[in-house]
Amino acid sequence: MRISVALPVVAAATALAGSLLTAVPASAASHQGGLHLGKIQYDSPGKDTRSNASLNAEYVDIHNNGKKKLQLKGYKLKDNTGYTYTFPSYTVGAGKTVRVHTGKGKNSGAHVYWNRGSYVWNNTGDKARLLKPSGALLDSCSWKKGKGVTSCH
Repeated sequence: MRISVALPVVAAATALAGSLLTAVPASAASHQGGLHLGKIQYDSPGKDTRSNASLNAEYVDIHNNGKKKLQLKGYKLKDNTGYTYTFPSYTVGAGKTVRVHTGKGKNSGAHVYWNRGSYVWNNTGDKARLLKPSGALLDSCSWKKGKGVTSCH
Protein backbone atom coordinates (compact mmCIF):
# COMPACT_ATOMS: atom_id res chain seq x y z
CA MET A 1 0.00 0.00 0.00
CA ARG A 2 2.78 2.47 0.79
CA ILE A 3 4.40 1.87 -2.59
CA SER A 4 1.21 2.63 -4.53
CA VAL A 5 0.71 5.86 -2.55
CA ALA A 6 4.34 6.95 -2.89
CA LEU A 7 4.56 6.36 -6.65
CA PRO A 8 1.92 8.96 -7.60
CA VAL A 9 3.61 11.50 -5.30
CA VAL A 10 7.05 10.75 -6.79
CA ALA A 11 5.62 10.88 -10.33
CA ALA A 12 3.92 14.23 -9.64
CA ALA A 13 7.07 15.67 -8.06
CA THR A 14 9.17 14.45 -10.99
CA ALA A 15 6.75 15.96 -13.51
CA LEU A 16 6.71 19.26 -11.62
CA ALA A 17 10.51 19.35 -11.35
CA GLY A 18 10.83 18.54 -15.05
CA SER A 19 8.45 21.33 -16.02
CA LEU A 20 10.34 23.80 -13.80
CA LEU A 21 13.67 22.78 -15.28
CA THR A 22 12.47 23.26 -18.84
CA ALA A 23 10.97 26.64 -17.97
CA VAL A 24 14.26 28.11 -16.73
CA PRO A 25 16.31 27.67 -19.94
CA ALA A 26 13.42 28.98 -22.03
CA SER A 27 13.34 32.28 -20.13
CA ALA A 28 17.12 32.57 -20.00
CA ALA A 29 17.46 31.80 -23.70
CA SER A 30 15.58 34.94 -24.78
CA HIS A 31 18.72 37.11 -24.60
CA GLN A 32 21.27 34.43 -25.45
CA GLY A 33 20.55 34.78 -29.17
CA GLY A 34 21.56 38.44 -29.25
CA LEU A 35 23.28 41.16 -27.30
CA HIS A 36 23.77 40.53 -23.57
CA LEU A 37 25.96 41.25 -20.55
CA GLY A 38 28.79 38.81 -19.95
CA LYS A 39 31.64 39.04 -17.47
CA ILE A 40 31.75 42.03 -15.11
CA GLN A 41 34.91 42.91 -13.18
CA TYR A 42 33.22 45.16 -10.60
CA ASP A 43 36.21 45.36 -8.23
CA SER A 44 39.50 45.94 -10.02
CA PRO A 45 42.23 43.62 -8.73
CA GLY A 46 44.47 45.01 -6.02
CA LYS A 47 44.01 48.18 -4.02
CA ASP A 48 41.53 50.78 -5.33
CA THR A 49 44.00 53.57 -6.13
CA ARG A 50 41.83 55.44 -8.67
CA SER A 51 44.78 55.30 -11.06
CA ASN A 52 43.79 54.97 -14.70
CA ALA A 53 45.19 51.41 -14.77
CA SER A 54 43.02 50.48 -11.77
CA LEU A 55 39.95 52.17 -13.26
CA ASN A 56 40.44 50.32 -16.54
CA ALA A 57 40.67 47.01 -14.68
CA GLU A 58 37.00 47.62 -13.77
CA TYR A 59 34.96 46.65 -16.84
CA VAL A 60 31.84 45.11 -18.33
CA ASP A 61 31.85 42.69 -21.26
CA ILE A 62 28.94 42.92 -23.68
CA HIS A 63 28.60 39.95 -26.02
CA ASN A 64 26.85 39.71 -29.37
CA ASN A 65 25.77 36.09 -29.58
CA GLY A 66 23.76 36.78 -32.75
CA LYS A 67 24.53 35.89 -36.34
CA LYS A 68 24.85 39.50 -37.53
CA LYS A 69 27.03 42.43 -36.53
CA LEU A 70 25.25 45.09 -34.48
CA GLN A 71 25.61 48.87 -34.44
CA LEU A 72 25.59 49.95 -30.78
CA LYS A 73 25.26 53.70 -31.27
CA GLY A 74 22.87 54.99 -28.59
CA TYR A 75 22.88 51.80 -26.49
CA LYS A 76 23.44 52.54 -22.79
CA LEU A 77 25.16 50.79 -19.90
CA LYS A 78 23.85 51.99 -16.54
CA ASP A 79 24.40 51.25 -12.83
CA ASN A 80 22.09 51.62 -9.80
CA THR A 81 23.34 55.14 -9.08
CA GLY A 82 22.49 56.35 -12.57
CA TYR A 83 26.00 56.52 -14.01
CA THR A 84 25.47 55.97 -17.73
CA TYR A 85 27.79 55.11 -20.59
CA THR A 86 26.27 55.79 -24.01
CA PHE A 87 27.87 54.01 -26.94
CA PRO A 88 29.17 56.20 -29.74
CA SER A 89 29.12 54.75 -33.25
CA TYR A 90 30.52 51.27 -32.59
CA THR A 91 29.90 47.96 -34.33
CA VAL A 92 30.31 44.65 -32.53
CA GLY A 93 30.68 41.64 -34.81
CA ALA A 94 28.64 38.47 -34.71
CA GLY A 95 29.93 36.25 -31.91
CA LYS A 96 32.20 39.04 -30.63
CA THR A 97 32.54 40.88 -27.32
CA VAL A 98 33.17 44.54 -26.54
CA ARG A 99 34.73 45.44 -23.19
CA VAL A 100 33.62 48.73 -21.60
CA HIS A 101 36.43 49.98 -19.33
CA THR A 102 35.65 52.55 -16.63
CA GLY A 103 38.83 54.62 -17.05
CA LYS A 104 40.30 56.72 -19.82
CA GLY A 105 41.57 55.43 -23.14
CA LYS A 106 41.10 55.46 -26.89
CA ASN A 107 38.33 53.28 -28.28
CA SER A 108 39.76 50.58 -30.52
CA GLY A 109 39.10 47.01 -31.54
CA ALA A 110 37.10 45.27 -28.82
CA HIS A 111 37.65 47.96 -26.16
CA VAL A 112 35.77 51.16 -25.39
CA TYR A 113 36.39 53.59 -22.53
CA TRP A 114 33.95 55.40 -20.25
CA ASN A 115 36.65 58.05 -19.58
CA ARG A 116 35.78 58.39 -15.90
CA GLY A 117 38.14 59.37 -13.10
CA SER A 118 36.26 57.37 -10.46
CA TYR A 119 34.83 53.86 -10.13
CA VAL A 120 31.31 53.03 -11.29
CA TRP A 121 30.50 49.55 -10.01
CA ASN A 122 30.00 49.07 -6.27
CA ASN A 123 32.09 46.28 -4.73
CA THR A 124 29.39 45.51 -2.15
CA GLY A 125 26.62 45.02 -4.71
CA ASP A 126 25.20 46.71 -7.77
CA LYS A 127 23.22 46.08 -10.92
CA ALA A 128 24.35 46.63 -14.50
CA ARG A 129 21.68 47.38 -17.08
CA LEU A 130 22.04 47.28 -20.85
CA LEU A 131 19.46 49.54 -22.52
CA LYS A 132 18.45 49.88 -26.15
CA PRO A 133 18.55 53.37 -27.70
CA SER A 134 14.77 53.51 -27.11
CA GLY A 135 15.42 53.11 -23.36
CA ALA A 136 13.99 49.59 -23.25
CA LEU A 137 15.85 47.18 -20.97
CA LEU A 138 17.75 44.59 -23.01
CA ASP A 139 19.59 42.78 -20.20
CA SER A 140 20.61 43.22 -16.56
CA CYS A 141 22.96 41.58 -14.10
CA SER A 142 23.24 42.11 -10.36
CA TRP A 143 25.69 40.95 -7.71
CA LYS A 144 26.40 41.14 -4.01
CA LYS A 145 29.78 41.45 -2.32
CA GLY A 146 31.98 38.67 -3.60
CA LYS A 147 35.24 37.97 -5.40
CA GLY A 148 35.15 41.15 -7.50
CA VAL A 149 34.02 39.48 -10.70
CA THR A 150 30.76 37.93 -11.86
CA SER A 151 29.65 36.09 -14.95
CA CYS A 152 26.16 37.17 -15.91
CA HIS A 153 25.31 34.30 -18.29
